[in-house]
Amino acid sequence: MDEFEAFTKGLTSPATKHFAIIPDDNTDLPILPRVIYCQAEGTIVIRDSEGVSLPYTMIAGDRIDFRGLRVMSTGTTGTYYGWS
Repeated sequence: MDEFEAFTKGLTSPATKHFAIIPDDNTDLPILPRVIYCQAEGTIVIRDSEGVSLPYTMIAGDRIDFRGLRVMSTGTTGTYYGWS
């Protein structure tokens, strides 16, 4: 039973889906995440909607509240999950 199903999901609502992020230099993420969560320490290279890719160094437990379009395989290390 979902006691919150009658409520509208907003930008500050908790995520309801999660998925493993598979870095790929040529393919956009299948779902734009609300948050990217770091499971295992590393660097994640995220491409935005303008085509700009930047690296972020993360430790396990870190999260980035960013709707990245693509996670690049070149330069990305660690394990990441998307929350949407």
